[in-house]
Amino acid sequence: MSEVTFSSDLTQHYQQKIRQVFAEVGKVVVGQHYMLNRLLVGLFTGGHILLEGVPGLAKTLTISTLAQVLHLHFQRVQFTPDLLPSDLVGTMIYNQNQSEFEVKKGPIFANLVLADEVNRSPAKVQSALLEAMQEKQVTIGETTYPLDLPFLVLATQNPVEQEGTYPLPEAQVDRFMMKVYVDYLKKAEELEVMRRMANLSYSSDVQAVLTKEDIFGIRGLINQVQISDTLEKYIIELVFATRKPAEYDLGEFAQYVQYGVSPRASIALHRAARTVAFFDERDYVLPEDIKDVAADVLNHRIMLTYEAEADGVRTQDLIESMLRKVPIS
Repeated sequence: MSEVTFSSDLTQHYQQKIRQVFAEVGKVVVGQHYMLNRLLVGLFTGGHILLEGVPGLAKTLTISTLAQVLHLHFQRVQFTPDLLPSDLVGTMIYNQNQSEFEVKKGPIFANLVLADEVNRSPAKVQSALLEAMQEKQVTIGETTYPLDLPFLVLATQNPVEQEGTYPLPEAQVDRFMMKVYVDYLKKAEELEVMRRMANLSYSSDVQAVLTKEDIFGIRGLINQVQISDTLEKYIIELVFATRKPAEYDLGEFAQYVQYGVSPRASIALHRAARTVAFFDERDYVLPEDIKDVAADVLNHRIMLTYEAEADGVRTQDLIESMLRKVPIS
């Protein structure tokens, strides 16, 4: 792709398109503006998103509706304990008519892939998914097939049931740019959902707003958003505060942190902060942009000790203290 110039006309055009995306998805999904914001951050930065929330919060509906609005190829995979890697990436099948093997591609060959309840499948399937996420390609037989871009995996986890689940290893969870906790709707929003869905003849059609070319154009503009050296160093300080909390006046958390975040966290913070700034119609990053995305980028990358769980200490507590105490020099 050629480099995109940050011109005011083109910027306003794409920012208007993004507002239209929110409006179109809002025709079907009530509330969940925060979740949609984070899904778009992942889309425009090439980062995969892990959603965690109880059933019935419109996670699947939001993702499928977004795929329609973006005019992208969408595939949903329901992860189950008996799922095989070949069910996801594809396999070689024998064609009796032609007396040869041919490739049958799996649902991973899409632009938006919804991995529903990803923690219900065994480790082999999870590894196959995460390999495709990282490499943007799949090998079937002796042939390697590149995945169509943009390629985004949106995985969901159900935190309620633990029986028959296979939690993602921490090293694999790190492949997700952000882990977003999806909460219940507000009273007025749930009232609207109830009224809509109680109408048995309710239906809402959405219009496609963005094309693949638009998505890459927006990525180019986000790449032009400026971030100062001071804020880049602030990101590094936040990352190091998770690794050595005692050095950042966070001594009360030192005994609870087993491992801090990986270098992927600093990259994700940098990209996400610039995207949030672009959404706010700015071509520069503010400290508030970094703080806005910090919890979603860091919460799943910090490994706490068993003592932390016993004492009721959460990663969220550490992140909130970090944002208060780590200075912007």
